[in-house]
Amino acid sequence: MSLPISYFSDKYQSLSWDDIRLSAHSYTATDVQQVLNSPHKTVDDFRVLISPAAEPFLEQMAANSLQMTRKRFGNAVQLYIPLYLSNKCHNICTYCGFSLDNPIRRETLTTEQLDREIAAIKRMGFEHLLLVTGEAPGTVGMQYFREVVPYIKKHVSHLSMEVQPLDEDEYAELIDLGLDAVMIYQETYNRPAYANYHKRGNKQDFVYRLDTADRLGRAGVRKIGLGALLGLEDWRTDSAFLAHHLDYLQRTYWKTRYSISFPRIRPCEGDFQPSSPISDRQLVQLICAWRLVFPQVELSLSTRESEVFRDNVSRLGITSMSAASSTRPGGYANQEEGKPEALEQFSIDDCRSPLAIAKMLKKQGLEAVWRDRELTGS
Repeated sequence: MSLPISYFSDKYQSLSWDDIRLSAHSYTATDVQQVLNSPHKTVDDFRVLISPAAEPFLEQMAANSLQMTRKRFGNAVQLYIPLYLSNKCHNICTYCGFSLDNPIRRETLTTEQLDREIAAIKRMGFEHLLLVTGEAPGTVGMQYFREVVPYIKKHVSHLSMEVQPLDEDEYAELIDLGLDAVMIYQETYNRPAYANYHKRGNKQDFVYRLDTADRLGRAGVRKIGLGALLGLEDWRTDSAFLAHHLDYLQRTYWKTRYSISFPRIRPCEGDFQPSSPISDRQLVQLICAWRLVFPQVELSLSTRESEVFRDNVSRLGITSMSAASSTRPGGYANQEEGKPEALEQFSIDDCRSPLAIAKMLKKQGLEAVWRDRELTGS
């Protein structure tokens, strides 16, 4: 008799949002020092390192994070670029520029437009693409993905997706067609708050989204990217839940690689304002905590962040960065032709060219990696 399938949503039931939130303020400097001195850190130690008590130890955390990153990943930083295929979306999400209730023109790339985008991206030198769409299954569902995934994969060495959650068999099919990785963000692990942010559409299903990473692991995907949208709810609590999620996944699907992203809410259509903002210093603390507790996880930083911030933290734990990003369909070809920006999901902050990012990394003693490369630690 086969055992019942277990998912992270089962473990989620044993975690208390209020208990974890309150625990962040119970730690002391002694607790932090003990964790920093421990050679083997646990998921519970992660809570200590992101607590207010750890803030005075940021310099030590940063130095340890830098040393561990170089030891595990060398000097390599993978460069990637998002390719927005469509801004059509059936969801109403209060924080997103693609939300159905925002009065923007909707567009899905045709084959001709896709060719122009790929050509523009290739001229910039990218081999790592992240495909992004809104959640509109009738327009950009499996039928569309079956066409574009193998079509695009012919032109690049590594292909990731950040689209609506799919079933396990659908992920398995896309993997066979050339898909390498999937990014899936829970946005917030606070279930009551999640319901308030997601007013309409399939994204209202909290549990189905929560168990997406399990379906990906069972389908055999090479890499799973996780994250919480920083600014929706208390960042420490959401990050602690995310750490429990990653810890579970690493133990359950140990052949899979994992990455963590740090999306902070940026201005977009609808002018949503974060209710729990995270400062630059706190974000550095968070990045270092991830590196110290999960030394083999890949850490990614997008162009949501400023030039100054990305320059200063690139050596402290980051293993991949986006560059020259456009967050709207057709953005790269239109940029070359001097057409104005429109239809974007959110505004970016670091607008430097890929070459400028590569030069910045070189000044930091780092190597910009353009092609697919295993970044797992030794």
